[in-house]
Amino acid sequence: MKKKTLRFYFTIFIARMATVALRLTGHKATHFPGLLANTLCPDFLGQIEKPKKIIGVTGTNGKTTVCNLIGDVLKKNGYTYVSNSEGANLSEGIVTALLANSTFWGRPKKDLAVLEIDERYSPHIYPYLQPDILACTNLFRDSYKRNAHSEYIAGILNRVIPDRTKLVLNGDDLISNHLKPANDRVYFGIEWQEDEVSVTDNIINDMVVCPECDSPLEYSFIRYNHIGRAHCSRCGFGSPEVDYDVVRVDKEKGRMTMKNKGREEVYHMVGTSITDIYNMSTTVAVLREFGLSAKDIDKGFAKGRIVKSRFNVVKAGGKELIFTLAKGQNPIACSRVFDYIRQQEGRKAVLLVIDDWFDAKDSSENIAWIYQADYEFLNRDDVKAVCSAGPRYLDYKVRMLLAGIDEKKIHVGKDWMNAAELITDDILAQTDKIFVLYDVATMHLAKKIRTDLTAKLKGGRQK
Repeated sequence: MKKKTLRFYFTIFIARMATVALRLTGHKATHFPGLLANTLCPDFLGQIEKPKKIIGVTGTNGKTTVCNLIGDVLKKNGYTYVSNSEGANLSEGIVTALLANSTFWGRPKKDLAVLEIDERYSPHIYPYLQPDILACTNLFRDSYKRNAHSEYIAGILNRVIPDRTKLVLNGDDLISNHLKPANDRVYFGIEWQEDEVSVTDNIINDMVVCPECDSPLEYSFIRYNHIGRAHCSRCGFGSPEVDYDVVRVDKEKGRMTMKNKGREEVYHMVGTSITDIYNMSTTVAVLREFGLSAKDIDKGFAKGRIVKSRFNVVKAGGKELIFTLAKGQNPIACSRVFDYIRQQEGRKAVLLVIDDWFDAKDSSENIAWIYQADYEFLNRDDVKAVCSAGPRYLDYKVRMLLAGIDEKKIHVGKDWMNAAELITDDILAQTDKIFVLYDVATMHLAKKIRTDLTAKLKGGRQK
């Protein structure tokens, strides 16, 4: 921790006053106080005192869910902690969280922090805040204009992750599991399951050749994209031995069996998709390294659920409305949801509102990601309609046509606010389930769609 300066004390006073003013006017004050503090005192994060123990979670996909799962388990075991779960995962959000959980002049009230940390902005965080345990869920292609390529992000993390930080890494991700090779580490993963295919039909695989010697990698299985287990026959590069390895999944009973350093542990499952299982595996590995027992962790999982802002099911008029986050400008995240949809039984319709809300006015979005998302997964007889609303609705239509989806099934429109109108009475008559996919920045649209569709299915008027 840096020595506190007069500028720091002035800044913390102003940030406190700003927080009070925001709350008095009905604002949550989850971002602005941190932004103000960083503006007035650029090394504010370095000067404010930190909790004694810090757990960090980073990675392209899943970090919010993992942080929430870690927090749920800790709460059920009597821990209190600092968290940025209600704010941003950039420096400003972390500063705001530390401010909110400190005394007036910046001494921490709690000894533990669980922080979601954006991988792209980590150079602005790790020099001032060093996690004791840092989990990296995965590294995938993300927004091109912000994150470029997964190897670029891996390079950033390799430069800035503190040497003393213990890493919890995805043993099935050959990009992230080779981060900071000199650091102490453990790996989590999922063994190939009997009901899985051993090859992938995804468009993207970013680990086809060995990064050490350029020889082709030999996969024992590929679960999706580059997630799987592989080795290079020439130089020895490949998947590590996994410490926390899911060996069996019983979806009917809602249980997963994990082998932890040779011993089997059984956990309740908070979700049944492969993404859910990876998130739970990450959580188990982090909390076991933190010091919790398998029994303590399972107590937290027993009645847990994925937060409704990420996944929610509503029943109305004899139909299921399934709302799920599909991170916009992220081909992997969208493809995972498309894959989930194709595995579900019944007659289905899909409504997409995944344009970046903040790009809508003056967008410089690179739309290449749309063509790397696996829309082919929606080209199925049991998918009766694929709808899309937002400024780039015609781009999505072109992509759907290229995926071979029948034009009669495609329904698109520019009007975001009335996206539910794309789900016509004819579509409702043909389907049992309607999947609504939304971006982090379009959650408010998902809420309106839920209200509109629920009213329609119950015979009411849309609002």
